[in-house]
Amino acid sequence: MPPRVETAHARTRKRCIRRAVEQDERGAMLFSNKDALRVGEILANAAQAEIMPRFRTLSADQVKQKSSSFDLVTEADEAAEKAISKELAAAFPGSVIIGEEAAAKNPDIVSGIAGAELAFIIDPIDGTKNFVAGLPLFGSMIAATMRGEIAFGAIHDPVCEDTAFALRGEGAWREGKHRGRIDLKVAASVPLARMDAIISTSFLPEPLRSTINGNLARVGLSGSLHCAAHEYRLAAAGHRHLLLYNKLMPWDHAAGWLLHREAGGFSARFDGGDYKPTVQSGGLLCAPDRESWQLARAALFAGADAAVS
Repeated sequence: MPPRVETAHARTRKRCIRRAVEQDERGAMLFSNKDALRVGEILANAAQAEIMPRFRTLSADQVKQKSSSFDLVTEADEAAEKAISKELAAAFPGSVIIGEEAAAKNPDIVSGIAGAELAFIIDPIDGTKNFVAGLPLFGSMIAATMRGEIAFGAIHDPVCEDTAFALRGEGAWREGKHRGRIDLKVAASVPLARMDAIISTSFLPEPLRSTINGNLARVGLSGSLHCAAHEYRLAAAGHRHLLLYNKLMPWDHAAGWLLHREAGGFSARFDGGDYKPTVQSGGLLCAPDRESWQLARAALFAGADAAVS
C-alpha cells in the first residue's frame, strides 16, 4: 500500500498556522506581541467602519431579539462580526473562527474550541443593550485559544478608541490611538467591607440567586454595568475588586478572564475549579488574589453551599 500523501491544502494550512504563532523552547505554541497588535488593529478597524457609524442611529428594524428581550442583536453586531472574521481569516489562515452571532445560528461550532490548533472567539459588541440605548458603554472582545487553552485576549473600547490586551505569561496592558502603553494591575487586597464588586446574579438558579443577593451587603459596594467587556477592564486596571458571573459563554469571558489573570488576579469557578473556555456553567468569581477569593466566596455563598454544584 503506497504511503499516504498529504494534500497541498493541508500542508499550506499547517504552514500558515505555524507562521501565525511562535513557539517556546518546549515547542508549545505561543501568540506573539505582533499577533496581538494585529488583532487589536482588526478590532479597531471594525469599530470604526461598522460599529460607531451605527451608534445612536439604529432604527427599530435594525434591532432583533434572540433568546429574550434581554438578549439583543443589531445590524452593527452582525456587520462587525463579519468584518472581524474576514480580517482574522486573512491574517491567520487556517484558524477556526467562532463568533457569537454565528454561534447563535449554529451552536455546534462552539465545540471547535477544544481541538483547534488556533481558534478565535469573537464578541463583536458586548453590552448590546447599552449600545441600543445609546449608552457609550460597550466593547468588542476577541480571545485566541490554542488546543483549548486561552493564549491571548483583547477588549476594545470603540468610544475611547483604546484596547486592553493580555498575552498568556506576558502580562496585561492598555494602549490606543491617543495614548501609549499602560500596564494593567488588579487592585490590592482589602477587607471584605471595603471591596468594590460587580455582581451579576441574573442567570443564577434559585435558591442560589436569592441567597447571594441577600449576602451582597457583606461587601462594600456592588453593582453591574451590563457589559462584561468594561467590567473586566475595570477589574484588570484595579478599579474593582470582585467580579461574579454565572453564565459562561466563551465570547463573554475568555478574553476578560485572561486579562484579569495577567493583571495579577485570581479567579476560579464557584466550586474552586479552573475556568476553561469549553465550559459554560459553574459560575466564575474573580478577585485580586486567592485569599480575597476565599473571603468573598465564603461571604457571598454563606448558607448556599448545598445549592452549588
